[in-house]
Parts: sequence; C-alpha cells; structure tokens
Amino acid sequence: MTLLSAFASFVFTLAAVENQPVMESSYVAAVYEHNLILNPEPLVQLSRSAALQHMQKNLDIYEEQAAEAAKQGAQILVFPEDGIHGYHFSRSSISGYLETIPDPQQESWNPCTEPEKYNVTEVLQRLSCMARRNKLYLVANMAGLQPCPLKTDPTSSCPSDGRWQFNTNVVFRSDGLLVARYHKYNLFFEESFDTPPQPELIAFDTPFAGKFGLITCFDILFHKPTIALVEKGVRQLIFPTAWMNLLPLLDSVQFHRALSLGADITLLAANLRNDRLNMRGSGIYTPFSATYHHAQRGDPEEGRLLVARVPVLDRQWLDKNVTTQEEEVKAELISPKATDSGFCHHESCSDASPAPPSSDTFTSSMMWDTFTFVLVNETEGVTNVCNGTFCCLLEYRRFPQGDSEELYALGAFAGMHKNGIYAHQVCALVRCAGLDLSSCGQKVEEAETKLDFQLEGKFGTRYVYPSVLVSKMVLDEPEHFEKGADGRVVLKHSNMSGGLVTACLYGRMYHLDNE
Repeated sequence: MTLLSAFASFVFTLAAVENQPVMESSYVAAVYEHNLILNPEPLVQLSRSAALQHMQKNLDIYEEQAAEAAKQGAQILVFPEDGIHGYHFSRSSISGYLETIPDPQQESWNPCTEPEKYNVTEVLQRLSCMARRNKLYLVANMAGLQPCPLKTDPTSSCPSDGRWQFNTNVVFRSDGLLVARYHKYNLFFEESFDTPPQPELIAFDTPFAGKFGLITCFDILFHKPTIALVEKGVRQLIFPTAWMNLLPLLDSVQFHRALSLGADITLLAANLRNDRLNMRGSGIYTPFSATYHHAQRGDPEEGRLLVARVPVLDRQWLDKNVTTQEEEVKAELISPKATDSGFCHHESCSDASPAPPSSDTFTSSMMWDTFTFVLVNETEGVTNVCNGTFCCLLEYRRFPQGDSEELYALGAFAGMHKNGIYAHQVCALVRCAGLDLSSCGQKVEEAETKLDFQLEGKFGTRYVYPSVLVSKMVLDEPEHFEKGADGRVVLKHSNMSGGLVTACLYGRMYHLDNE
C-alpha cells in the first residue's frame, strides 16, 4: 500500500495498487468523526425536554453532514458512538436521554412516516427522516430503553428498576424504515448501561452491497460479536466508536486498519473527536485500501466527514450480481488471503523461532503488560526475543535520519492482558520514548528513523492483525503479510514514508478469554 494522496488536514487515502480490484461491484461509504456538544454536568439528571434540547444540537450537525455525504454520493453513512447524547452519565442521570427502540426483527416501523406510533421517540424520528430526506442508509448510536419483567429469581438479569438501558446502534433504510437494532455487549466502564443478557449477532441487508454487521467500540477486541459475525460470512462491519487512543499498540487508525487486514474485512469506523480524552481517528478500511483521518495535536478540534468508494465483499450479493467478466475479480474479493488451520491451546506455543533468543533481554511495561524486550541498535542484523515459549524474530536494516538518536526495541508478550479479560500474543518493534530501557513500551507519536524489516512469530491463533505506524500517526501499508497453516506469521516492509513508531503483529487468543 502506498500513499496516493493527502488532502485537507491529513485525510489520507492509501491503496495497494497492485492488488486493488477494479470492478463495478462497489458502493460509496461515509463515516463522520464528530466533535460532539457535551452535557457539562452529565451526573445531574435532566428532564426529557432539557435532554432533548441538548441532543438536538448534535442532531443539527448530523443533518448537515448527512446532506453533505449525500451530495458526495454516499449510500451509507455511519455516525460515532455516544455522538448524540455524550458520556459519563450515571444510570439515573441518563434517564431523560433514553428512548424505547422497537425490534425491527419483530415489527416494521418507519418513525418518519409513522411518528404517532410510539411516544418519546423524537431522536428516532429525526434520524429516520434524515435517512429518508437524503436517500441513504444511516447508522447512529443512541441511548436505548427496554422494559423487562421483574422476577424474584436472584439469577434474573432484569435490573431492580424493571428496565434495561442499552448502548444501542440503530440503522435506517434510505426511505427511513428502521431495519436494525444492536445492543453493545462489551461495555467499557459504562455505568449508565446494562450488558445484554446474551450477545447479539446483528446484520442487515442493503441492495447496493449485501450484508453489513454491527459492532460498537470495545466489541472490536472480542470474539463475540466481532469475530462471530466474520465467521458467519459477514465481511462488512459497521463500527461506531468513542475510541481513546492507546499507543504503542492500540491507536485508533492503527488497530482498526490492522483488523481490516488481518480479518480480511471492510470496517467503517466512525470515532468521536475529543482532545481531552484523546479521542480521534476515523476511517473506511478494506482489505485493499484505507481512507482515514487522524488529527494531530494542535489541530482545530472539529468534525471530519470521510467518503470513499469501496468494493463489495458480500459473497452472496456478488454471486447474484456480478457478470461473467467479473468472476475472476470476484474470486479475489471473496477468498480469504491467508488461513490458519489450528490453535495452540495455551498462552504460548513452542518451536516459534529457528534460533535461540538473545541473551541481552530486559523487561518493561507496555500498555500494562510486562513485555520481554531486546534492543534493535545495530545498523542491520537479525535478533529475536521470547516471552515464555512464544518468540518473535526480526531481520532489519536501520536508516537513521540526520543526527537523531533514537532507541528501538523488539518486544514479545504472550498471556492474559492485565485486565484479566482477554489473552493475546504480540510481536512489536517499537521506538522507545527515550534512551533508557524503561522507556521502551511507552507512548511515542513521532520518529525519524526508518527501517526495512521482516517481523515474524509462530502464533497460537489464526487471528493476527498487522500494523505499521509511522511518525505523526500515519499508516504505512505492509509490503507483505502472510499467515501459514502452522501458525507462522510474517510481516515485511520497506521504503517507509516516515520514521517508525510501531510495527506490530497483534494476535488475539479468543479461545482463552475470560468472558
């Protein structure tokens, strides 16, 4: 993938030109990164009219962006998580923001044309009319309410106040019909919302691209619903998020692009923009291209609309709609690029490296996990490092720029993340924040040193996500990414567009999670 164009305050479009399919089976997608208007006192309960007055301010911005997206030909538009109401509410203080959202799988309802059917649905009505007016599919996130039967059974999941409060994605068809509703399953310190009794796998069909699946923010790190949808053949995911960037491994554009490449899917990622919470970075990612925006520190704190034409990946839709001349390209679109036949049912796997690890290793914390590191301080060389029996191998050549003195290290980790919820295996080449060993693994946003490298490991999972992040939060497309049936994964890259911040193979051991 090479940088084809950069325009208007660091909006980038990248494409693997030699691998980019050319066919009529494509659609225009849009995502909006929203600088939301917040309730300054979210813990103070508001009346419905006051809460609605607040939400209408954000919906006014949505109206403008929907019209602009339609003007640019968008057929589907995604808004971010929490973009209408905000965050940091308590269970009681959010009550004025809640709306009861009917299940589209159980009934048909167009809020725009049938506003009288349900009371207290002003937000649903406005979103529905927004989709209808602009003739596009529209995805938004809102605060949902669902009454539940109180039971004396202590195992009942119904809260004591007799209602569930869900972080909810809603989807409206281009005529305003409500076609999908998804309740976020993996909450991230969200006191105002309940975890659904069961994870939901929600997808909806479109006439222009087939099936899309719905996930929200923290969901992206877990098997359910994200990977469960992919395993069911849903290769186009919609992703409203309020993503707080976590370097060196989980910056928004870094990980969202990595998942798109590693899982061979399209991801429509709409983030919030809030500098105080370091929320920024949205994109339209396919296995072949990435259109994204990542604001820099000091940039104006403002919203950003991204629009891109992307290929259809839905197998069934392609089977029904492609012409004979397009069959060869269709095969490229629907066939996974790499497969892996099995799992290692432990946190680390043996026989991962052809050579013994370096003896000059040290440990340092990276994103709250204790990584084993080895310095990458020669002009060129081959080195490896092991964390337990999980090993990472690096072949590299450094190209220092000017008189800059920068320290790099290769890190390995295998095990449960410190939160005790999910397990991962990681090989990461990182620029250290300073010249002390203890700075390796700390947050870095800029670098000058470029490297040509090949990074590899033998993973106990087929779910490995590659990324190359260079200075100022710019993505480089990996030159080569390969997954073998024996678990060996290779990431190769050269001719960097900027100094290396992080090159990473991020493996998720979903089968070891404590969900």
